[in-house]
Amino acid sequence: MSELSAAPSDLDTPAASDESPRRRSAHTEGSMSSTGLMVRADLYDEEYSEDEYEQMLSMYEGTMASIAEGEIVKSKVLRITENAVILDVGFKSEGSVALDEFKEPPAVGDEVEVFLEHLEDQEGAVVLSKKKADFMRVWERIRVAHEADEPVEGTLVKKIKGGVVVNLMGVDAFLPGSQIALRRVPNIDELLGQTYEFKIIKLNKRRRNIVVSRRVILENERAHKREHLMKELLVGQVRKGVVKNITDFGAFIDLGGIDGLLHITDMSYGRVSHPTEMVAIGREVEVKILDIDWQRERISLGMKQLQEYPWKDVAAKYPVGTRVQGKVVSITNYGAFVELEPGIEGLVHISEMSWTRNVRHPSKIVSIGETIEAVVLKVDESEEKISLGMKQTEQDPWMILPQKFPVGTRLQGKVRNLTSFGAFVEIEPGIDGLIHISDMSWTKRVQHPSEVVKKGDAVNVVILNIDGENKRISLGLKQAEEDPWLRIGEILPVGHELRGRAVRLMDKGVVIDLGNDLEAFAPMSQLGVANIDNPGDAVKEGQPLDVKVIEVDPIHHRIVVAVIGYPDEPIIPPVKPDFDESPADE
Repeated sequence: MSELSAAPSDLDTPAASDESPRRRSAHTEGSMSSTGLMVRADLYDEEYSEDEYEQMLSMYEGTMASIAEGEIVKSKVLRITENAVILDVGFKSEGSVALDEFKEPPAVGDEVEVFLEHLEDQEGAVVLSKKKADFMRVWERIRVAHEADEPVEGTLVKKIKGGVVVNLMGVDAFLPGSQIALRRVPNIDELLGQTYEFKIIKLNKRRRNIVVSRRVILENERAHKREHLMKELLVGQVRKGVVKNITDFGAFIDLGGIDGLLHITDMSYGRVSHPTEMVAIGREVEVKILDIDWQRERISLGMKQLQEYPWKDVAAKYPVGTRVQGKVVSITNYGAFVELEPGIEGLVHISEMSWTRNVRHPSKIVSIGETIEAVVLKVDESEEKISLGMKQTEQDPWMILPQKFPVGTRLQGKVRNLTSFGAFVEIEPGIDGLIHISDMSWTKRVQHPSEVVKKGDAVNVVILNIDGENKRISLGLKQAEEDPWLRIGEILPVGHELRGRAVRLMDKGVVIDLGNDLEAFAPMSQLGVANIDNPGDAVKEGQPLDVKVIEVDPIHHRIVVAVIGYPDEPIIPPVKPDFDESPADE
């Protein structure tokens, strides 16, 4: 039996009756201490006074830290299980944190910071979080950096829609695609794993939203460099730069904070089809500053200006009359440009390509990339122009034609083209002569060459004249045959009757085809019809007519007939000539 129950006399005294209920009975329910804790009277005996007990209780409570929910507290690792870390936070019960919340597993006895979410859960355990504690510590550092406008270091870890996830002191931040660099990054994957400095441009603690920018850092750096370069750059300087971007018209070169334009025309004295032939993105190049316009923020650069000027003394190098070789690099409607050496080009005009061919386009003679021979015709150093001739590499055939084909030479040619005034006949490759309509027939008045010849016909002709200087040849078709007028009186004596056909109605009469390429004229007075105003009142084209020869003039090539009858035969209209004047094939 305890001392509390063995002293009944004390319990009966009046003094005892004034004491606390726990003094009166060992089985009372207890009372509240000054600390707010329930005190059971049966847990201490009479040798401790109430003051002593309160003192001891205070000492016990002092062993527990003063902690509150929503704070970061220090804890000590008590033990480690398979999935959790057991921590002592200085409270009446232990707490635990999932092992995967630690980047590296701790050791027993380590001191770690955790976030106190709740003092007790349903099971009376303290609810702790290592991740939240880490986040709050990092967030504070991020907040301070944001308010101070200071850069923070982070690593690009993952590509997502619209940008990249950045590991910022262990916390995920968002880097928009537009904020990665000064210009669009073609391949973001190449940047993953790289560490850079960033500026925090947006912060939202409630949503745990952090937005960072690397572009702001680069722009500030660029601005400082630009300010320095503006004082340093001068026209005429030679500097090194890095190719940042390439377009069809040139390349942009980073001079160390300021971009300059290297135009395609300033890359080389030679012909450059595209800037990629000369430069590549990321490559370091040496350039010369040609012009600076700070107001428009434009810097013009050149590469060819660092090379020797190729047109210097070019007249001495390529004197007139020199035979040269070159590669065709460009073709236009008016000629072809030939590269003699890098930076030196000459023009072969279309008129200087062939002595004999009627060249409609240079592509009929040459092609790009082809190596040709030419002769220097003219050099203009000040205008950087050289005139070349291809035909001059061969003897001019027109100069030897008079000896090769003297006047009166008979030969065969091919009709290449018809015009209203004659027919062009090729007498040898590239050499055409003209048969005028007046030289097509001895006896027939030719209205159009198609009445006598057609394109592609093989004809016998006679050389009438050769003008080598103007490159003209006159040919005769009728001269290749005997002149029938020399014996026309024997063929058609006066009084001879025959049948013909009206082929043309004239103002004063009718032209009648007598056959055998002979034509005669019947005056209106000889049509055998009285009181008519025009030949059409009596005769139709194609109408058969019986005629009688009344006059033959061999000197003026004239036959006059009189109509003596109108046979009852069908009228056959004459075939109109085919006026095909398409150009000859080249």
